[in-house]
Amino acid sequence: MADAAPEIRSEEWKAVTATCRETIDSFEHSLKELNKAIHSNPELGFQEFFAVETITAFLQNNGFTVQSKAYGLETSFTAEVGSNGGPLVIICAEYDALPNIGHACGHNLIATSSIAAFLGAAQAIKSCKLPGRLRLLGTPAEEGQGGKVKLIEAGAFKEDIAAAIMAHPISPHQLKGDYTGLAGMDMIASHKFKVEFHGRPAHAGGQPWNGLNALDAAVATYSNVSMLRQQMRPDERVHGVIEDGGTVPNVITQYSRMNWYVRSPSMKRCDDLLKKVEKCCEAGALTTGCDFNFIRAPTYKNIKVNETLCKQYVEDMSILGEKVLLRDAEAFTASTDMGNVSHEVPSFHGGFPIPTEDNISPHHPKFAEAAGGDPAHQAAIRCGKGLAMLAVRALGDTGLAASARKEFQSARDD
Repeated sequence: MADAAPEIRSEEWKAVTATCRETIDSFEHSLKELNKAIHSNPELGFQEFFAVETITAFLQNNGFTVQSKAYGLETSFTAEVGSNGGPLVIICAEYDALPNIGHACGHNLIATSSIAAFLGAAQAIKSCKLPGRLRLLGTPAEEGQGGKVKLIEAGAFKEDIAAAIMAHPISPHQLKGDYTGLAGMDMIASHKFKVEFHGRPAHAGGQPWNGLNALDAAVATYSNVSMLRQQMRPDERVHGVIEDGGTVPNVITQYSRMNWYVRSPSMKRCDDLLKKVEKCCEAGALTTGCDFNFIRAPTYKNIKVNETLCKQYVEDMSILGEKVLLRDAEAFTASTDMGNVSHEVPSFHGGFPIPTEDNISPHHPKFAEAAGGDPAHQAAIRCGKGLAMLAVRALGDTGLAASARKEFQSARDD
């Protein structure tokens, strides 16, 4: 373990938090331009070349050394401040978008809040001469391709890490009560896979009996899963699409492909549900005489909420006049590869609401529209200030870091 960082005395903490806020305020205009540039140029996972170029140029222009293609990923990067011999805090930045609907998950705002947090905390670390390091880590391809999973496999979270932190935009209706933010954002595990069915072509009008219909296998599978939902728990989700269902009606479909997500609050339950869904696929193949095979994608683990870090975030955000909910009683039935990070190191994944129409949530075109507005940018900036204060706390408050580590180690890894 690295040497413990000196404690920030209570009288110093006011200066530290003020430095975080004032630094972020000084960058507010340039951060808005950065935010709008990313929002106006949405890119899919592992193709975020414009976003990475824009972010790294911004960092370099402000005096930071940037490592491109970090950990072997072409659209990852790191920027770091601090000294060796102390703990490390990682601020994760996302910036990928969704097919056809752009930044409907608001990852432009995640990038903005994370970069703002890095700028504020970096200046506070320099001003207070704290030991330890602060790293901004660009994490591509959160939307289904598991960029953070690949970063974990490459060793990005293997050091003496006090905390990994980030926050995600949400809709106001996703918070009950008069809260202006969420600290502990429970999100569930997700298995992702594709299934291919291989049949035999034939003339659909002349000799259909000579064919094996791969589209029928996909349709049967879809129906099987629909029936399975009757026995699923209310907090579980299974959803899929037919990506390839054939070409023309008068040829028996030789090949079909489906894409499935299987979600449940814990890895154990998610594993159990996956087995049932796989049986639905096998049954679809069996009843049509088709062959099948699975194509696996990275699994997203459920988030291990660290209440030690969450409580500190709630306290720090109150300095800004924000009323942040510690933890929602109901899990968000969505998934993130930040869940995998939370199984590796003490982690924080909060939520900050942006103004949207009623009942509009992430992954909706109108959420993408809202994510590009000035009110959403201001929400990201406020969140960034809280993240900056949390990052410095995790470095300068050894008691907080020790408590977060103890909670992380004692949490059930199911």
